Amino acid sequence: MGIARSALVVLAVGAVVTLVVVGVRALIGSSGSQPERPPAAAGSTVVRASEGRAPTVRIECVAEVCPTVTVRVPGGDVLHHREMSRGEEVSYFEPELDVVLGDAGTVRVTENGSPRAPGEQGAREAFTARGPGG
Repeated sequence: MGIARSALVVLAVGAVVTLVVVGVRALIGSSGSQPERPPAAAGSTVVRASEGRAPTVRIECVAEVCPTVTVRVPGGDVLHHREMSRGEEVSYFEPELDVVLGDAGTVRVTENGSPRAPGEQGAREAFTARGPGG
């Protein structure tokens, strides 16, 4: 019975040490990283400078908090529906998109590479963005 008990104690100590090592490595690996963002919806594409084409719509939050921004494919999937924070941006390349801005004065919007006229502070704005040829 003494050997079995000793083996169990050794296994328990080994498990605790393993958990501590994994925890420390996870903390070290996450330090200095950006906060996690929700994954993009299926069918959405984040703009990459190397792609060489402008997104159908690009929305950048320029206020501390931008009230709910909604981007959806007409009659289809909702690609984005949440608040945004300063500096956060989303870009989509779908042929047509319905966009609703909870406060049009808190975001900077670009359609097909061209800046959209800024909205009024506190005003809700809704529009449809069409890609080139759309």
